[in-house]
Amino acid sequence: MSEAPSPGHAEDLAKRPQFGTRLLQEIDDVYKHNAWDHVEWDAEQEEAAQKAVAQNSGTKMSEEQKERFQTGAAQFWDSFYGIHDNRFFKDRHWLFTEFPELAPINTQQAKPVHVEQQEQPRSIFELGCGVGNTIMPLLQYCTESKLKVYGCDFSSRAIEILQRQQQYIEDKRCEVFVMDATLEHWKVPFEEDSQDIIVMIFVLSAIEPHKMQRVIDNCYRYLKPGGLLLFRDYGRYDLAQLRFKNGKCLEDNFYVRGDGTMVYFFTEQELREMLTKAGLQEEQLIVDRRLQVNRGRCLKMYRVWIQTKFRKPL
Repeated sequence: MSEAPSPGHAEDLAKRPQFGTRLLQEIDDVYKHNAWDHVEWDAEQEEAAQKAVAQNSGTKMSEEQKERFQTGAAQFWDSFYGIHDNRFFKDRHWLFTEFPELAPINTQQAKPVHVEQQEQPRSIFELGCGVGNTIMPLLQYCTESKLKVYGCDFSSRAIEILQRQQQYIEDKRCEVFVMDATLEHWKVPFEEDSQDIIVMIFVLSAIEPHKMQRVIDNCYRYLKPGGLLLFRDYGRYDLAQLRFKNGKCLEDNFYVRGDGTMVYFFTEQELREMLTKAGLQEEQLIVDRRLQVNRGRCLKMYRVWIQTKFRKPL
C-alpha cells in the first residue's frame, strides 16, 4: 500500500487556488505560473478558432469508417491502457480543491468531529474510472470506515490494472467492474436512488453524442434525492480540438484521435440542456478558457474546460 498521507495533506490541498481563481492581471506576469484561468479571447482569436474547426471538420468520415471506431471503441481503449499501463495513473492533486464534496468527511466540517460518533455512510460512484486517477486518492485520503466507492469503465484492461494496485487489493471499501455506460439498463452492484455522488471526469466526451442523454438520465436514476453529479470535460475550441487534422471528424465537434479513441468538445448550453432535461438542478457551471504556460520554452497554450455540479432534487 502507498505511504499514508500526512495529517495536513487534505488541508494543504484545500489551500490551493481553486478552479477559476487564478487570474492574469498583468500580461508581463504570464510566465510566473504554469496556468491562468478565464483568459479572455479577443474577436480575432475567437474567429481563428472557428476557422480552424471549420477546416478540420469540413470532411466527415464515411459511415463505414465511423462504424469501425464506434463498434471497436472498447478495443481501442483496451489498447490505450495496454500501452500506458499504470504509468498513466496520476494523483489528481486538484480533485478535493475543485470538488470539495469528495474530500474526507472530517475536513468538510467547520469544527473537528469525533468521526466514529458522527460518521454517516457515503457512497460514491465514478463512471469511466480508468486506472484509478480519482478512486485512488479517495481511498488514500478518506479514512471513513462507512465510505463505499464504486467505479466502472468501458475498458476491461483499465479495470484489470486498477485491481492489481496494492491499495485497491487491501482496501475493502471499493468495488470496480466493467460496464458500458451507454446501455439503457445498467448492471451495477447497488440500487437506484442510492449514490451520494456520481463523478464523470473527461468521460462523457468519449461517448457518441446521441447516447449522452441516456448516460445522464441513468446518473439521475441512481443518485439519491439530494445527490450530486460532478462533471469535468473538454470545452468547445480547446487546443486539442484545434489541433485535429482534416479527415479525423466523425460529426460536428466529435473526432477520432490517433489511437482510435473518440472525443467530443462541449458548449455550456449543450451540457445545461442535457443535465436539466434529466431532472438535475444546476449548482455550478463554469467555462474556463485557461492559458497553460511552458515557462521553460516560453510557450502559451489555450485550453477550454467545463466543470459542473448538478444536484438531484429532494
